[in-house]
Amino acid sequence: MGINLAEEIQQRVTDYHIDNEHDPSEENMEALLEDAVESITDSSDAITDMRNFDVYASVLKHAKDVPSPLITKLLDSLVSGFQAEFDATVKDIKDDDQHGGQKHKEPLEHYAFLFYWFVAAAEDVKADEATPATPVKPRKGRGGKAAKGASRTASKKDSDKWSWADQIPQTLGLICRILRQLKMDRVWSVSSEREAFLTCITNPVYDIAQKESHMKQADIKQNVLRVICLAVKYQGHGVVAQTKIFSNLQFQEHLADPMADCLSILEKEFDHPQLADNILLDLSRHTFSEKETKGPRIFSRFIIRFSETLPAHTLKQISLILEQLDSEAYPIRLAVVEIIHNLVVHLDSLKRHQEIDENQATKQINGFFDLLLERALDVSTYVRAKVLNVLARLCTIRDNKYYKKRLKITAMAVASLEDKAAGVRKNAIALLIALLKTNPYNAHDGLLEEDEWKEDLEKTRVRMEEMGLGDAVGRRNNPLQEQQADEEARKEQRQRKQDDGAMDVDNATDVEDEEAEEAAEEEDEEDEEDKDEQTQDEEAQEAGADDMEVDEDGDPQPRKPSKKTKKKKDKNRRNALKPRQSILDIEQINRRMAESKLNELEVTKVVAEYRYRHEGLSFIEMLEGSSETMVKLLASVNKTEVLEAIEFYLIASNFKLKLAKVGIKHMLHLIWQKDSGTLTSEDGQEIKGIRSKLLECYHWLYFEGEDTEAPPKLIAKNLIELTFDADLAHLTSLEEMLRIMMAEKKVNYGVIETLWKIYSVSKPIPKVQRRGAIVVISMLALADHTILHDHVDDLLKVGFGKLGKLDLTLARYTCVALQRLNGSAKKVKGSLEDKTLRFDMNHYVFKTLRKFILLPCKSKEWFGVAEQIINTVYALGEHPDVFCNAVIKELTHMAFTPREPDGNVDADTQMTDPDATQDEEQKDLDDTEDEHDAMDEDHPGDTSRSSEATPREKGKDLGDAFVLSQLLFVVGHVAIKQLVFLELAEREMKRQRDLDSAAQGAQASKEVEELDQVVGNAEDDVGDQMAHIREHGLLYGDRSLLKLFGPMLIHICSKPKKFKNPTLQAAATLSLSKFLCVSGQFCGDHHLLLFKILELSKSPSIRSNIAIALGDVAVSFSTIIDENSHELYRGLSDADLVVKKNTLMVLTHLILNGMIKVKGQLGEMAKCLVDENERIKGLAELFFKELSTKENAIYNNLPDVISHLSTGDHSVEESNFHNIMTHIFRYIEKDKQTESIVDKLCQRFHLTQDPRQWRDIAFCLSLLPYKSERSVKKLIEGLPHYRDKLHEPDVYDKFNQILVKARQNKGAGKPDTELNEFAAILEQNKEQGEQDNALEQRVQGKKAAAKKRASKRSSTSSAGTAPTRTSTRNRRRQEEIIEEEDDDGLS
Repeated sequence: MGINLAEEIQQRVTDYHIDNEHDPSEENMEALLEDAVESITDSSDAITDMRNFDVYASVLKHAKDVPSPLITKLLDSLVSGFQAEFDATVKDIKDDDQHGGQKHKEPLEHYAFLFYWFVAAAEDVKADEATPATPVKPRKGRGGKAAKGASRTASKKDSDKWSWADQIPQTLGLICRILRQLKMDRVWSVSSEREAFLTCITNPVYDIAQKESHMKQADIKQNVLRVICLAVKYQGHGVVAQTKIFSNLQFQEHLADPMADCLSILEKEFDHPQLADNILLDLSRHTFSEKETKGPRIFSRFIIRFSETLPAHTLKQISLILEQLDSEAYPIRLAVVEIIHNLVVHLDSLKRHQEIDENQATKQINGFFDLLLERALDVSTYVRAKVLNVLARLCTIRDNKYYKKRLKITAMAVASLEDKAAGVRKNAIALLIALLKTNPYNAHDGLLEEDEWKEDLEKTRVRMEEMGLGDAVGRRNNPLQEQQADEEARKEQRQRKQDDGAMDVDNATDVEDEEAEEAAEEEDEEDEEDKDEQTQDEEAQEAGADDMEVDEDGDPQPRKPSKKTKKKKDKNRRNALKPRQSILDIEQINRRMAESKLNELEVTKVVAEYRYRHEGLSFIEMLEGSSETMVKLLASVNKTEVLEAIEFYLIASNFKLKLAKVGIKHMLHLIWQKDSGTLTSEDGQEIKGIRSKLLECYHWLYFEGEDTEAPPKLIAKNLIELTFDADLAHLTSLEEMLRIMMAEKKVNYGVIETLWKIYSVSKPIPKVQRRGAIVVISMLALADHTILHDHVDDLLKVGFGKLGKLDLTLARYTCVALQRLNGSAKKVKGSLEDKTLRFDMNHYVFKTLRKFILLPCKSKEWFGVAEQIINTVYALGEHPDVFCNAVIKELTHMAFTPREPDGNVDADTQMTDPDATQDEEQKDLDDTEDEHDAMDEDHPGDTSRSSEATPREKGKDLGDAFVLSQLLFVVGHVAIKQLVFLELAEREMKRQRDLDSAAQGAQASKEVEELDQVVGNAEDDVGDQMAHIREHGLLYGDRSLLKLFGPMLIHICSKPKKFKNPTLQAAATLSLSKFLCVSGQFCGDHHLLLFKILELSKSPSIRSNIAIALGDVAVSFSTIIDENSHELYRGLSDADLVVKKNTLMVLTHLILNGMIKVKGQLGEMAKCLVDENERIKGLAELFFKELSTKENAIYNNLPDVISHLSTGDHSVEESNFHNIMTHIFRYIEKDKQTESIVDKLCQRFHLTQDPRQWRDIAFCLSLLPYKSERSVKKLIEGLPHYRDKLHEPDVYDKFNQILVKARQNKGAGKPDTELNEFAAILEQNKEQGEQDNALEQRVQGKKAAAKKRASKRSSTSSAGTAPTRTSTRNRRRQEEIIEEEDDDGLS
């Protein structure tokens, strides 16, 4: 009895009805199977015996309950029987027996059906292999007998273990033989039966393919693919395979690559490309939704793999693939972009091997480049980033015919640096790096110095003018402006397309026909222009114009759609990316050659050279134009973006681009970044930390030559140049970098010796070099202070000798170096260990410093030197107060000693070197030391003598204001340094006490502990003693020298009209600020004077110093300053940028560290978010970002900020209010905070009648996230507060925005009933409010009219006309009418 395969395979194995079913729990399945196997072994067609078939079917149906050895035995029997029957069928067909194949039809169907079932059952066995099989009853009589047809593979395996995966390759091998050798039409004459058999043996293969674990095994994967290929090639399985593959690609992600490989094998080995064509056709017609994720991702991998394995076929069918270029699903667009890359590489390879027509390949590649440039404007971030990545990989194509494309790509990459997505910006930088590395402009040994290229271009232009070709040279355009023009053209095209959509059908059709004709004409013109340029190019190459070939810029499209709408679409794309107009007029050149009979070879040369120079210069200008944006990217929070920017500057420096110097200088500040582990990039490579990358970059730039480490002289020169024109921030970062390099032994001592030679050399050298040498030495000494120990004499001789007096900046840097003699070992918090070394005050170092600080000087640079000298004394001296007492007394004597009548100082007292004017170091005033003594300088515009500012009064002694300024400056700085010294002394006393305690035994420690409990802790006594000295001893002690100068500072600072000298006022104010930091008593008595000076002073430097000083005073005595904390914010509204910046930074420090309490002034900080200066704006953004990390800090102050900025004298413009609130509200994320703010803001509607405040409150409400239902409920509950404000259009619009946001955040499946009712209520109240508002306006108008009429009557009655009773009644009636209307309006 036969079986109907078409029907049987539709049933599930467990549901299949078996006539003579055997239950494993009741019968001995092993014995039954043994009998059936013997029958099959004797004759393969015995499978048609239903007794044998039912045994096999029963075992498969109950596979979960059958021991695994039986499954193995069944498979071996099934495979051997199927193979024997197949061999017999092939033999009979080969013997030309017309009906020989048909007699095998029924056995083959039975075997195919059992194979179909076995695959399904085997998967179940594998899944439940740990489940013990049901025990079978022992059978008497004939035992189990091994099947003779069992395969050799099964005999070698452990019968107790079952592994279907091990059996799959041999099973699929049999299927491959059947599909390749069996002529099915000789067995099944009916196509439906033949298809049923084919389905029965191929469907299990697709089931196997759906198991990812199977497809990871190479032998199984290879056999699965071959089965599909053989079925398609020899058995007409193409349509079914097409459906199966397309269906699997929608759900089975692991089949993307195997199915592409299958199509590749089918075409390469079986010469059958039709299946690939059909699948690509289905793919082009398939619509991918934007919401789909899995399907588009699978198809994306599939077609990418397909293009890699079959690029020629992909190129042939590219029109089908490009149909998905505008797909809603971005993974598909990503795939198309990657395919374009593969095709361009393929075409370039064919072109290089001369396997394709060069012009055809060039046109196709140009077309692909245009598509990539168009797709660079994709709405998806991922697609834009992919385009940039692809273009970077295509930069290896250096054919001269793509030079203009490179310029377009460069312009696009520069524009992408400002993209909002970090991934796009990162890939844009990578593209610029690739363009730089592969740039074809090698005229100046590969260097891209803009000035040299401009000079060469001008020379070439002059040559053309001499040849009479000047008229052919067009105007140079800025490439970035051309890029912007392209974007504007795209916008116009889109707008035109939208306008066209509004036209009627007939007009639209006419327009499309006209556009198609125009497109054809444009293509002809472009082809003609390309042909002319190509001719010029070939002639230039024949003439030997090295690296200056004429470029070609074709603009074909790879696909040729037939529909008119497609033609219109292609035309829009071509117009959007139309090549910029050639810089040379070819027709004009040809005309001039014909008229003047110029040498054609020379003309070709100069034309090619001009184009080459022009395009090279355009490339340089585009890169230089990216400088400002690239510097901003160094501050990005995205790590990979910063690393790419560092790499770009490193490469740019190799090509001598100007922007490299700027970028390398700015990226030095990245040394403060903390490297927190390593990251992994998209390609699996480890990403270095920013600091590590920076150190590597600087080491390569300044410490290495082309191949090996640079010589010490070159390294020293490089390091010194880093200090040129460096500000304080740059020097601080450079110091940290050199410290790290020195600590890591990356600076050899040959470089250090070279630096010492430069510093101490006696011959004339530029000042900046000598300064730079000592600056670098002092930075390196932070890591190893021993490099200074052998050169102390050099420091004193150079820094404070003749050269130091000529250059006070050199003396100041020398003091810094002296301070590093003790190193810079950071103190461990809580540790009392002190490793510093101090010298006796009779040491010659202090004698030299004292002599130098007392030299007469009129230069403002003296203050910087004096500050560092005092710092040096306090860093190295055992008793620095002794040194400072002597200096203060000497300066006091100098300041108050009566001067000569002419006011001049005796030249002998200046202690200058008489031979200084004859020294050879003063030859060059610009590059070497100045020939006049720096000690004699007066600051321009500074009246250093009070007698010069005011007429000298007869009989009065007037001192030198500048010397008095010096005295006050030293007094103030000594006060603050003495305060620090007291803290060190306190720590030393505690250290000594701890050492004494450690020397005593445990018993002594116990006694001390008990004693402390009675009389107090000795440590507290030390602290109290030092606090008393600090509070009362320094400024109020009977023996304190500083006590004398407190009243003097108060007197000078409080009388600026009397003491007009600006230097004196600045020094006095600075010293007063330092005095305030010393004593709480002094601060409490005089801190208001500092606030008054901040308010009234006209000097920005004084105000800036006070802003900084107030921060220090607030740290020292927060309770005193907290009473007047509002005064600290005054500097935020200062007109001077430096004052504003310093105030903002000080307040940031104080607020974030909790040193002052914010009392509603946070609104002034918020104003800085919209400041015109980017630096101020950035600092304010950083402040609020850090403030948001404090618990509820922004939330608690938000109501005050809104009130401060919305109403009163401090309010800002509405647009600025919106910008500020948008930034601040991004930090409100908690649901409870949102609910509370909604409640508070709704109540504010009820408290104000100002429409501006209504709008501001509504705007703030619209900024909240509304992620919870409770926040929306709070808004609805607050309806009574704002229902009468909804007539204001902006208020109503903001509530509509809130509704949209609430609907978006609503959970899936929840009804919109409540939100819809709320929307209806809003609309109703809006209409009611508009009516009430209109009525109120009418009432007010009638009241005004009534008052006007009443005033007229009163004037008439006053003229002599007595009022009548009728007029009185009328007037009363009018008043009643007005009152009734007024009541109606309020109801």
